[in-house]
Parts: sequence; structure tokens; C-alpha cells
Amino acid sequence: MKLIIIDYGAGNIKSIQFAFKRLGVEAILTNDIDTIKSADKVIFPGVGEASSAMKMLIESGLHAVIPTLKQPVLGICLGMQLMCNSTEEGNTKGLGIFDVAVKKFSNTVKVPQMGWNVITNLRSDLFKGIKENEFMYLVHSFYAESCEEAIATTDYELEYSSALQKDNFYGVQFHPEKSGIEGEKILKNFLELKTNN
Repeated sequence: MKLIIIDYGAGNIKSIQFAFKRLGVEAILTNDIDTIKSADKVIFPGVGEASSAMKMLIESGLHAVIPTLKQPVLGICLGMQLMCNSTEEGNTKGLGIFDVAVKKFSNTVKVPQMGWNVITNLRSDLFKGIKENEFMYLVHSFYAESCEEAIATTDYELEYSSALQKDNFYGVQFHPEKSGIEGEKILKNFLELKTNN
């Protein structure tokens, strides 16, 4: 199993690597395009601000590569948001993999949403063995709107897409690597997804 974490300077990489290590897989951190293309599975992490993260992706040429990948790709947190059409954070154009816009929570709720919240309406092999209303750990001020590509939703001020899927691309707003045993189960499910390349 060749598991790659895309290294573009925006991600809490260590906790993701440790989570996979617990599952018996060494995740390789790289921004080398050929290495990423040849991987069995790809993790697209992201912590930080969208416009500067997208700038780093463009500078490395990864913005053109990621949407063309054929193997299962999992975007986490900001990684998922950058896979959407656009985000209000820094008025940033995304990679356009998921046909949905990312909006900012209003001032009527505490922003960022930080801590545990439930995921519902689960519909994907990514959630095999995960019960409805399972708690996941989230830290975010922006959310992907409800859409047809949602494979999980969460309620905070309104119902939003807390996980997305289109073809071989998956995205989760929450941090599975920080969500205990159930989060680890999601990462294990991702490792077990069929590879097309």
C-alpha cells in the first residue's frame, strides 16, 4: 500500500501520519507529482487559510494535478474545502472537484465551530460500520453548503455537508485523525476502498 500525504505547507501532517501508523501503514509526505500520481491512496490535508493554501498549490503545480488523480483521494478539513468550487475565505477559487460553494458561518453562532458534533445522513463505504449521529471532532469557520454530493451532514446554525464524494474523490470537514476509534475506522475504510488506477 503506497499512501501519500500531499505536502504543500498547509496541514497538520503529524497527527495524520500517526493515525495511519496505528493502522499499520506508513504515509509518505511528498509534493513530487510523479510520486503522488503513482500512489494507491492520496490524502489531501489542510489547516490554515484558504487563499494562501491555494497560492501554495498553484506555485507547486499541484492545483492542476489533484483533479486528474484516478486513485481514491481524501481531502481533510481545508483540503475538502479547497476541492469545492469556491470559498468565501479570501474569496478563493477552488479546484472545482465538488460542485458546491464554501460559506462562512454567521455571527449568530460561536465561530469557529470547535469540538465534537454529530454526523448524520451517512451514505458511503467511507462510513462502513459507523452509526448515524456518531461524534466527530471539528474546527472550522467555513462550511460546504448542502448539496447532492454530500455523503454526511452536520447541523451547526444550519445543515451543511460535513462529507462529500464524487467518483474517486472524498472529503471530510471533520478531523478523523482526532476523532478517536470511530475516526480511525473511517481512515481504515478509506484504505480499503477499491483503487481504479
